Amino acid sequence: MDDVDILKLFQKRDETAIEELKLKYENFCCFTARKILSQREDIEECVNSAYYELWDNIPPAEPANLKTYLGSVVRNIAIDRLKYNSAAKRSSDLAVSLDELAECIPDRNADISTDKLSELISRFLRSQDELHRKIFIRRYWYGDSIAAIAGYFSLKEKTTATYLFRTRKKLKAFLQKEGYFHE
Repeated sequence: MDDVDILKLFQKRDETAIEELKLKYENFCCFTARKILSQREDIEECVNSAYYELWDNIPPAEPANLKTYLGSVVRNIAIDRLKYNSAAKRSSDLAVSLDELAECIPDRNADISTDKLSELISRFLRSQDELHRKIFIRRYWYGDSIAAIAGYFSLKEKTTATYLFRTRKKLKAFLQKEGYFHE
């Protein structure tokens, strides 16, 4: 079943929408959650929570791309679970990478919507060269370690860390230029 048909089932509040979503995207959801979480139980709970969230949000939400929307929901739930799991201990690469990114992103209390912030970050990334953009995405979307990214792009770890530092600095300046200050 294609995404349009699955979305129609959600719009009709037909419970087979969840079954069809699982058939088509369960492996994708588990892969996405596994990049962030390590415990099988947490991954399963995260994926099931994502299905429930889609059921709650469609309608009124009408995602243009179901896979991207679902991936984003799974990722956000997994990050929340990781934060919960590691509240006392900050050892995870993803927790460290999120801390790095927090230095240049306005906090949730800032006067900016998540959609607007996402659009600005996307626009910023499109303005970067391909290598810097891919390194940034590997670190802050997929949660890869600096060592893994360096190996993936045949770079030194120090070079990779420098690229990330400079890109975060540029992002912060870009957001400030757009009127979103972060101190």
